[in-house]
Amino acid sequence: MKILITGAGGYIGSMLSDQLVRQGYDVLAIDTMKYSKSSLNHLFFYDNFKYINADVTSVLVLKKYIKNADFIIPLAALVGAPICDKNKREATAVNFTQIKIILKFIKKNQKIIYLNSNSGYGVGEKNKYCTEDSPLNPISHYGATKVQSEQHIINNFKNFVCFRLATVFGYSYRMRTDLIVNYYIKEAIIKKKLEIFEPHFRRNFIHVKDVVRAIQFAIENFNKVKGQIYNLGLSNANITKLELAKKIKKVIPKLKIKIISGKKDPDQRDYFVSNKKIEKKGFKARFSLERGINEVHQSLKLHNEYKNNY
Repeated sequence: MKILITGAGGYIGSMLSDQLVRQGYDVLAIDTMKYSKSSLNHLFFYDNFKYINADVTSVLVLKKYIKNADFIIPLAALVGAPICDKNKREATAVNFTQIKIILKFIKKNQKIIYLNSNSGYGVGEKNKYCTEDSPLNPISHYGATKVQSEQHIINNFKNFVCFRLATVFGYSYRMRTDLIVNYYIKEAIIKKKLEIFEPHFRRNFIHVKDVVRAIQFAIENFNKVKGQIYNLGLSNANITKLELAKKIKKVIPKLKIKIISGKKDPDQRDYFVSNKKIEKKGFKARFSLERGINEVHQSLKLHNEYKNNY
């Protein structure tokens, strides 16, 4: 089976490429490797891995390479509110125009697995979990471009699966330390303290390896899950920012947690998320926050100079 992954060298893409190659899939990876030149190096050994250094906003590139793929997994994106706010035109081109180009040339028998962010829910109701039927109210350009792409897929193509991801954490071949779990751990190591704004804000979380597991689950059970949108998170990891900080303190006991009042968090997302729909299909995230915190803590103690997206 042939899998095309755009953004294959990224935080999720490098882990997904590794897993699928080792499972015997033929993987075609497209990426400019802007943030890491080495996240895919360990895969060049394998005959079932091919890398293309190309820009996913190019019509000619996408037209050429999508035609032979059984599955297309477009992970290439400018990810996160800060980088998208700084580069709105590029964010629109990579996050949304790429999807429009893919759908222009895709064949009916091909399949798409698309990863959205559950940041599209914006601010949820205090005593209610966001489900796939909850209204989408993205509060950033990043969230808006991802929601536009999801809507374009579901309105124009039938062979799709869309996952709305919780906030991802954990070690990756292309590490990111701007994601809140990884960022808090980095700050705790370097500064020995965390300054938290609006500590009551709620999030759902998921380990990057569980994201990879979910994508492979969708590939292997496509007829069972196709044509649907699914929240994708760890159900027992619906917690507040303060609760997250306290979990990190258990690993780093000398950590000091300071609540900053009167200052707004730049990311105003605040919601809990239900993941029951995908769980009823047979997939459940299994890697705990505690396990991921320990993993990232050990990794960052050895090397904390990872380059982020901005």
